[in-house]
Amino acid sequence: MEILDICDELGNPTGKTVERKIAHQQGILHRTAHVWILRKKENKIQILLQKRSEQKDSFPGCYDISSAGHIPAGDNYGQSAVRELKEELGIVVRESELIDCGNRRFHFEEIFHGRLFKDNQVSKIFVLWKDLEEKDFVFVDHEVSEVKWLDFEKCYQDVKENKINHCIYIEELDIVKKYLRVQ
Repeated sequence: MEILDICDELGNPTGKTVERKIAHQQGILHRTAHVWILRKKENKIQILLQKRSEQKDSFPGCYDISSAGHIPAGDNYGQSAVRELKEELGIVVRESELIDCGNRRFHFEEIFHGRLFKDNQVSKIFVLWKDLEEKDFVFVDHEVSEVKWLDFEKCYQDVKENKINHCIYIEELDIVKKYLRVQ
């Protein structure tokens, strides 16, 4: 059973907690950490996408953020991001390697596996620079079935035009794009 902090609109814990399952049944506001892994290859910026396993409770089999996860009660965004990177992709990083690009607030409702899923969250968006090959990632907890690198601009267009099966919000790629412009 995963216990999450209930948070306010800015992502600050309220002092109350909720079971993850209940949060998604009732649409209770909670926190997540999203990490977009980037690298430079042949003078182009590439972004790593993970493919969610078919067993995931939402968006099974879709391409998604490099690594993402819920923040357990009592943890902070950075701690959780580091843990998720190890659990999902088998990579070990320090919290200081994560580049904070800001928060994103969103809500959606959809049917998965025959049940209504209400997601209501504040996500901290991070960028992580890691020049690894696809074979270097290890899918420790079987939440991820594969990863692939795409040139950032191609990924952006493919998501915008729905050319790949994905669950990526273009607003998140806009946040990464904004970060890249100031680099």
